[in-house]
Order: sequence, then C-alpha cells, then structure tokens
Amino acid sequence: MRLIIGRACLFFIAVLLSRPSSSQENPASSQSTTHKGAKLRSAPKSNEFTLVGAGDIAWCGNIAGAEATAKLIDRIPGTVFAAGDLAYNGGTYEEFQNCYDPTWGRFKARTRPAPGNHEYGGSGASGYFRYWGQQAGDPKKGYYSYDLGSWHIVVLNTNCNVKELGGCGAGSPEETWLRQDLAEHPKACVLAYGHHAMFSSGILGRHGRHPELRPFWQDLYNAHAALILAGHEHSYERFAPQNPDGQADPEHGIRQITVGTGGKSHTFLGNPQPNSEVRNDDTYGVLKLTLARGQYKWEFLPEAGKKFRDSGEGACSNAQGAQK
Repeated sequence: MRLIIGRACLFFIAVLLSRPSSSQENPASSQSTTHKGAKLRSAPKSNEFTLVGAGDIAWCGNIAGAEATAKLIDRIPGTVFAAGDLAYNGGTYEEFQNCYDPTWGRFKARTRPAPGNHEYGGSGASGYFRYWGQQAGDPKKGYYSYDLGSWHIVVLNTNCNVKELGGCGAGSPEETWLRQDLAEHPKACVLAYGHHAMFSSGILGRHGRHPELRPFWQDLYNAHAALILAGHEHSYERFAPQNPDGQADPEHGIRQITVGTGGKSHTFLGNPQPNSEVRNDDTYGVLKLTLARGQYKWEFLPEAGKKFRDSGEGACSNAQGAQK
C-alpha cells in the first residue's frame, strides 16, 4: 500500500512539473491598446496620480510572498489599494498585527482597503475594521469612495452573502448607494475595486466567477466606468473591455483586471474565458496604475526574480471626465 501511495505522489508531482508556462496571452490582444476608442493625449505630470496594489496578501504561515510584494511598493509613491483577503487565515486583529503589519503595514497611512471573504470568515470583519479604523469606511458597510485628481475611485464590499450588508442585488443598500455615488460624480473617470470578480478563467468556476455582482457592474457600466480591479483568485488576469453580459465592447466596456497576487499563494487558471487577454498563475506582484485626465496606464510589476509582466494604456469614455 505504501508503495502504491508513493508512486501516486510521484506521478502527481510529475504532472505539475510538466505543466506549460503559466503566462498566457491571447495572440489577438495588444499590450498597448487604446481603451474605449478614444485618442490618448499626453498629460502633464502634475495631473498624474499613482494607484498601486493587489489582493490576497499576508499568510501568517509564511509571509515571504507578502514581503516580496511589499518591497515593490517600497519604491512606488502614491495611493495603495488592498483588494481583500489581507491577513490569513481569519482576518483577525492579531493576524493583521503579526503578519500584514510587518509587510504591507509599512504603507498603512496611504492605503485604501477593501474587505475580502477571509476578513469576515474568522472574525466577522471586526479585526479588519479595528486595524484600519476610519480608512475602511463605516464598519456596518465596508464600502466607500474617494477621488484621485479627475478620477473617482469606488471601493466595493463584494461579500454579498454577509447578511448584515443586505446583499448585492438591485435595490440593496450598497447598490442604492453606488448609483447615488456615481450620479454625484458625472464628470469623473471612474475606477472601482473590490475582492471578488464577476469574470474569471479560474479552474474552479464557482470560486472565480460571481454573477451576483452584475447589478454593480450595470451601474458602473451606465456611468462609463473604465476599470474594475479584483482579487480572490490568486492569479493575474486581464480582460478586454466588456459589458455586464460579458460581450466585448471596445467603445464603452469596462476592463477588469484580477490581481490576487499579493503573496498568499498561487491558484491554477483553467481554460481562457471570453475576452480574457493575458493570464499568469505563478507570479507574485503588484499592479501599478497611472491615472491622468481622461486616460490611464497599467503595469504589472513582478516580484524579484520573475519575468512575467503586463502593461498597456487606455482611455476613459466619460466625455465629461476626459475634458481638459
């Protein structure tokens, strides 16, 4: 029996080692496409703002991955986004203090966090809100917004199954707030981030794809949002602009970038879903966004020793937001 088990383990290891490169790119995609059909303009440096970050960050079992990505942000000024599942496994206050704080805690004062499912799983998010205080918004909500220049940034709480939040459906407290918040910023280019993604090529579809977020997507699409960022899947994936139904929409669609690469672990990607342009599931790193008036640039920066990168630029289709 031991011999059979041993041979089975060796076979499994051999299968993993024989996997093809985890960095995948659709040959039809472009690394420097113009998003939403708008012509890009050179913007003065004074009008540029940096937003950098990732999700799925510090695991108390081994914080080496979180430290590797923290070293990248050490060299990057600007606002930091932390897209949920920040301290594993339970998001307790002690885990934030012992594991997140020694790494990404170096940027706490300039970080705007979003809660993940692990924040709620271990402590009902009490440790998360205790650690972040007012930076995380109302503890009864966990969603809020802020501005970076001409860009309006929306932070979503995508934990739709948390009873106290009232769900994510049309007419729910968060969806109602989102519509009102977007209506109050008609001249802004819009970017949103939260923990869960609506689209994913993750090998476990129910883990990666969250159709319950469609009302949020619809509101953001109606407001001509340019970007949605997410984590949850411990991988990197960039989609072409698409509408809430998952149909390619280069003129008015939203580009989703999943960047669950903060350092916890890696999870496998499956077959590419429609509109998926670039994928990687073996590299920790951070996504750096440069936000200017009417346009943006993205760049995935890998941990030291890794070669996978992704970069490009796009435009905000909100005509008012793109005005000089």
